[in-house]
Formats: sequence, C-alpha cells, structure tokens
Amino acid sequence: MSSIGIIANPASGKDIRRLVSYATTIDNQEKVNIVKRIVLAAQSVGVDKIYFMPDSFQFGWVVIDDLELDGNLTASCEVLQIPYMACAEDTTRTAAWMEEHSLGCVVVLGGDGTSRAAAKGLKDVPLLPVSTGTNNVYPEYTEGTVAGMAAGIAAGADDPAEFCLRDKRIEVSVDGEFRDIALVDAVVSDDLWVGSRAIWDVKKIEHIVAARSHPASIGFSAAAGCLEVIRPEDDRALALHLCGDDETKAVRKIKAPVAAGILSPVDIQEIRELGIGEAYSFTAEHNCMLALDGEREIRVREGQEVSFRLTRNGPLRVNIEKTLEKAVEHGLFNRD
Repeated sequence: MSSIGIIANPASGKDIRRLVSYATTIDNQEKVNIVKRIVLAAQSVGVDKIYFMPDSFQFGWVVIDDLELDGNLTASCEVLQIPYMACAEDTTRTAAWMEEHSLGCVVVLGGDGTSRAAAKGLKDVPLLPVSTGTNNVYPEYTEGTVAGMAAGIAAGADDPAEFCLRDKRIEVSVDGEFRDIALVDAVVSDDLWVGSRAIWDVKKIEHIVAARSHPASIGFSAAAGCLEVIRPEDDRALALHLCGDDETKAVRKIKAPVAAGILSPVDIQEIRELGIGEAYSFTAEHNCMLALDGEREIRVREGQEVSFRLTRNGPLRVNIEKTLEKAVEHGLFNRD
C-alpha cells in the first residue's frame, strides 16, 4: 500500500512583502486546484492512501468533496484529526505524525517558512515542496500534476533515496543552546519588532548565512548569490557581515534582488565560506533579531553568543526531474 501526505498552508504568500514589493499572489482557491491535481496524479501512479493536514481553509475537505462529486477520486483520503492551532507548529506537528506513520512522501504547499516548519518534523520520509509562498528559494514552482506524479513514484519506490537529496540546514544556537534551523538562510537584523514576521529591508541586516545562493533567487540568499553560486548539493555555505550605514568598511559593493522587482544595494565588510560542520559565530553587540528563511523567529540580547552551524541534517528532498526520469527508465508509464 502506497501513501502520501499533503500539507497546504492557507497563510503562505500573504505576508507584508506583498505590500513592499511586487511579489506573485497565489490565492487559496488556486491552492485547492493545485492539491486536486496532486491527488489525481498521485492516485494515477499507484497511491492508495492520502492524508491531509487540517487547516483553516479546509483544503482537504474541499478537495475530497469536489473530486468525489466529479467521480474522479479513487484513493482513500483522510483529513487528520490532530490539534490545529493556526500556526507554524501545525505543519511541524503534522509532518512529525507523517514521519511517525512512515508515509511514502510528504507534499508541502507553501513558501520557505512552510518547508522549514515541515522539515523540523521529518527525518527519513521524503519531502516534496511546492512553491505557493512569497520569496521562494527552497520549494520549486511545480505544476500540481507533475508534483503528484513525483510524490507517488517516490512513495512507491523501494529506495527513494536514489532520487532524493539529503539537504543542508543551518543549525542555530544561542549561548550554546540549540534553538532552531534554517534551510536557506539565517539573517541577523537590528529590527526588534516582530510584527508581520517577514523581513525585507537590507539596511537593517547585519549578518547573512546562506546554505544555498544564486542570483536567480529572490531574498537575502540572493545577496550571497550575487557574489557566488552555491547549489544544494555543494557541501558549503557563505557567510556575510554587512556594513550597515558605514560604507567605508565595505570590501564588496553589490546589488541584489532581495525582494520581488527590487535590486537593493548591499555593502559587505567580510565574506567567509563555511564547510559542513563549520560554524559562523559572533557576540551580539546590541539586542537583535534572528530571521530564519525570511521570518523573524529568535530575539537575542546584547552580549549573547550566536552560532550558525552548517550540517547535512536537513530533510530528504525529492528531486522531481530525476524521479520522473528514473520512472521512464524503469517503464513505469508503460501500459500493459
């Protein structure tokens, strides 16, 4: 029996970056359509059971009702009866349930923050992230049918690790105590107001540590990406110490797409490469905020020691193209 889980975040793609840049909007009705295509494709490649995270928009119930009404639902579907608190912990809790029950694959619809929350609950169950958020670096913009096919094939594979990558992550510690993780970037900001959680103003940024970087991405990892390309499979990261208002300290001056439609000036006073197991550490000279994958998460007080360590302890992420290529090689699309 082959099973997948679907986690769809109704809050993704709705943060303040919609107001301060020109980011794409994907509304919840379109997310419903994406989930329908995932379900239909997954059951067509052999998935028997599909579990949905409960959510405020009731994605699972809407999809089940619509597909049953159309007469197109053949897989057994269930909306999990687990606590729902309308926060990121719902995603982590649901992912942990799916890991505990050894589902074949977990499809996550959201942005970098949603993928990060799911990654905290997953270890060996493959993750397939689908972009429906704001500045998306970790999840891919993937058509729902393609995502469903890949998820179903990964779920039915004897060894899904052959077309998955164990991702990097940045492990965050404060005063030697592990606090959280980031999959893409960890940023230090002098803006203490949590507010909308999302950050976008490069003038308030002091440090950036990027586990992956590319100029084709949007967000603070793009600042590193406009200096050097670091791919998910590369065993390294880039750490930047920015200048703030003192441009005289700059050793490099660049511009980078830190928000949709906006290339901001970035002045950098120190550039450091990290290998797997290496840490970038500093003592906070004043109260500050740590933002992980674009969202404010941890307050740090003056004098506290902050450490960002690069590891390969991230989720087992499905490579969609590689998965479908392997399926072709093995004749999985052949009709007998």
